[in-house]
Amino acid sequence: MTASMPAALVPALLLLLAAFAPEPPVAAATSSSWRPTHRPPPFPAGLAPLHHQQRAASASGTNAVTASAAAAAKPFTAHYFQQELDHFTFTPNASNLFSQKYLLNDTFWRRKPAAGPLFVYTGNEGDIEWFATNTGFMFDIAPDFGALLVFIEHRFYGESKPFGNDSYKSADTLGYLTSTQALADFAVLITSLKQNLSAVDAPVVVFGGSYGGMLASWFRLKYPHVAIGALASSAPILQFEDITPWSSFYEAVSEDFKSESLNCFSVIKAVWDVLTVRGSNDTGLLELSKTFRACKTVLLPNSLLDWLSTAFTYTAMVDYPTPANFMQNLPAYPVKEMCKIIDSFPAGADVVEKAFAAASLYYNYTGDQKCFEVEGGDDPHGLSGWGWQACTEMVMPMTVSNESMFPPSGFSYEEKSEGCIAAYDVRPRMHWITTEYGGHKIDKVLKRFGSNIIFSNGMRDPWSRGGVLKNISSSIIALVTEKGAHHLDFRSATKDDPDWVVEQRRQEVEIIHGWIDQYNKDIAQM
Repeated sequence: MTASMPAALVPALLLLLAAFAPEPPVAAATSSSWRPTHRPPPFPAGLAPLHHQQRAASASGTNAVTASAAAAAKPFTAHYFQQELDHFTFTPNASNLFSQKYLLNDTFWRRKPAAGPLFVYTGNEGDIEWFATNTGFMFDIAPDFGALLVFIEHRFYGESKPFGNDSYKSADTLGYLTSTQALADFAVLITSLKQNLSAVDAPVVVFGGSYGGMLASWFRLKYPHVAIGALASSAPILQFEDITPWSSFYEAVSEDFKSESLNCFSVIKAVWDVLTVRGSNDTGLLELSKTFRACKTVLLPNSLLDWLSTAFTYTAMVDYPTPANFMQNLPAYPVKEMCKIIDSFPAGADVVEKAFAAASLYYNYTGDQKCFEVEGGDDPHGLSGWGWQACTEMVMPMTVSNESMFPPSGFSYEEKSEGCIAAYDVRPRMHWITTEYGGHKIDKVLKRFGSNIIFSNGMRDPWSRGGVLKNISSSIIALVTEKGAHHLDFRSATKDDPDWVVEQRRQEVEIIHGWIDQYNKDIAQM
């Protein structure tokens, strides 16, 4: 993303996640009713599976030289699978097809004596290239396993829109956007790919971060005959109903800042009321627009509050120990750097100036933005469908407590429902996720039912509070790091990685090797 992106993105998982995050704010005139903005990488010619359409020019040739050149130029090639619209009914429209995008890298794939594993990324709420380029871990470990890498785009995101530009037109089209349909997409595509590559017995391990991590863990539970294991990083599968305290997300964000500087925490906690008072009239909004270097005069004070909230929340999520450009271009330990900015101001300096300067690190670390799109702007990663998902099955109740650095706010199912009816003419199903996938007493349930899942979390990531943080069994493992951030383990290894990240990844590789070794032994016995 660039520093000019809008503050109030359509939510994700965020579960961006990729950016995945909580639900959008409700506009209000006073800080007491304002809610923080929630946002809850060559494939050889001739092997393209049946019903697949390859559209990567670099892979359209028929010789190995062409494929090698493509591999050097880009770490993956794009392909398109003709996917059924509806896997669960037999209505006339159910068998309609749409093009689902997926990316392949076979550079390290071992084909003999037996096919190496397929490492499959279960796509999130956005363009699949975004996640592939930010999941260097899979590329790093592929040579060790002789693995084929597959990144599958989630339906209704990126280029995988069943109804093209009309995909978000109404509930009649958006109704096909569900996690269960997405999981079925993955199962159908993986099965077809293995058949057409003559690799039916090759083991499959699924990977996913944030919402993609939720899908990876659920895929292992729902399709154990397709995937032998799952690595789910920063997957808040317990962020539903009353399983996780509703205030935990924003308390975690606040704790990240408080742990760096009590003064920093206090400045951010104080800024909201000041902004609301100053922005209560046109003159004040004009002055604030100048302070915030807005490209256009801001019309609503909530827009400024959302702009700040987004910066602080996302920075806490991606508080990586090395420089990164996932959500924005940021330095190592950006929360610490934000607080250094606030703490560098002299005593008595304006609290709004302090907060703006800190947030500018998020939006303009490179220093190339002349102004900020505080209101409006386009989403560069195609997250538009998450609003629908958050209004149907992905209902993650969140509140802001007095312990947080954000203004206190509550959660009302009735208010949520009214907003979703107004936006999409659909009513949320509060209990559907736990009915479909479980969640309550998950330790007791999965101890006897599930296997071969790694849940990795870093406690600097506010989404970790809705994740699995303790081992459930000998094969359902929780790897938790005190200083880790949002699916940090999925990022490419660097020479500056702290030892605890290196160790976390080492454990993940060791566990996955164990899954594959056991699978191969079982196949040999058969």
